[in-house]
Amino acid sequence: MAYTTINKPSDHFNIVTYDGDGTSPRSITGVGFQPDFLWLKNYSGSNTYEPRWMDAVRGSNKVLHPTLTAVENTEEYYTVGSFDSDGWTGRNGTGSNQIITGGNDSSHSFVGWAWKGDGTSGTENTDGDITSTVNANTAAGFSIVGYTGNGTANQTVGHGLNSTPEIIIIKNRDEGTAYWSVINPRTADTSNTNIVYLNNDAVEADDTNIMGTNLPNATTFGVDDYTGVNTVSSKFIAYCWHSVRGYSKMGTYKGNANSNGAFIYTGFKPRFVMIRRMDAAENWHVFDSQRNPIQPTNGTYDGRATRLFPNRNDNNDLSQSGPNFFSNGFKFTSTWSGGNGANFFIYMAFADKPFIGSNGTVGTAE
Repeated sequence: MAYTTINKPSDHFNIVTYDGDGTSPRSITGVGFQPDFLWLKNYSGSNTYEPRWMDAVRGSNKVLHPTLTAVENTEEYYTVGSFDSDGWTGRNGTGSNQIITGGNDSSHSFVGWAWKGDGTSGTENTDGDITSTVNANTAAGFSIVGYTGNGTANQTVGHGLNSTPEIIIIKNRDEGTAYWSVINPRTADTSNTNIVYLNNDAVEADDTNIMGTNLPNATTFGVDDYTGVNTVSSKFIAYCWHSVRGYSKMGTYKGNANSNGAFIYTGFKPRFVMIRRMDAAENWHVFDSQRNPIQPTNGTYDGRATRLFPNRNDNNDLSQSGPNFFSNGFKFTSTWSGGNGANFFIYMAFADKPFIGSNGTVGTAE
């Protein structure tokens, strides 16, 4: 059996950075595929904008902010006009700001993290108690799931994948007080659900009204009657991922609070890593090699990626070093409690290149 079925990770997940020029509409290219889920954020400049999540199931002109509980927004200057074959185009609306604000401001730099789905607005899925609309890239272990809640406890929703998702992020699109719920790899059983929320830094909680009695499995995930995951007539969106050998990895690790930090084996050279300390209040942190390319210098790895915060609207933060990215994993070299304290963490990582390709070729860290 081949080590990986994905020799070129950028065919399924890619990162594009660009400098804003203040024009509208503007097409951003270089993704290499039509993005079905786009996470857009400025990482430098005088203004700090809320990050924006857009996807093909809801439509490119509808945005949610992972930093906020706010309802879905359709304002022209927050949204994308179209997902294109190699990127996206800003919306050419009638508002004076259009896509300039937060998406193409001059004197600001932006990053777009893009995931490939199946290229459609979704198909009906009846695997669960609640019928869903699913856009699924089964080869890459990723799906976008839209559904309308029924307010009933212990329901299931079909996710369209062929393996159990390890991370599921759910938001009520219509309710402005509902948190972003994150079902994660520490969710071991329904009596200890270990839920954290994407839009805050609160410690994990045993919120049994998120999943109810139904753990995720190869066809469905469970939702209870919490407003954030299942309330009558509200529309919801869920993003689901599971690990794919050589391409993506979701899991847990325990730091050691040592400058010779814990090594987290992924089976590939990471390009994107998101982490979250679970057993204490802590921000989410995203590191990637696109904003700060990682190059070897005298046998050591310098220029480690600066962090962005999924739960905050800050620009690049230079106060903490990111992890070193190696050919088969990542490693912190500091005692920073947010990444390498003697605590439990969850993470999700996507590859630059697999450690070993399908033909047996070994990847490198360069």
